[in-house]
Amino acid sequence: MSLEEKFPRGLWVRLIVYVAVGHLFAAFIYLLFTLGAQNQ
Repeated sequence: MSLEEKFPRGLWVRLIVYVAVGHLFAAFIYLLFTLGAQNQ
């Protein structure tokens, strides 16, 4: 039984989108904290 049979294609697309958005969101928050710490 291969991975493609266990998980439908739409689930993989959704998973990749969630991971990408999560990393972008985390990077944005990290950038805000870094710039905020430098301004003080």
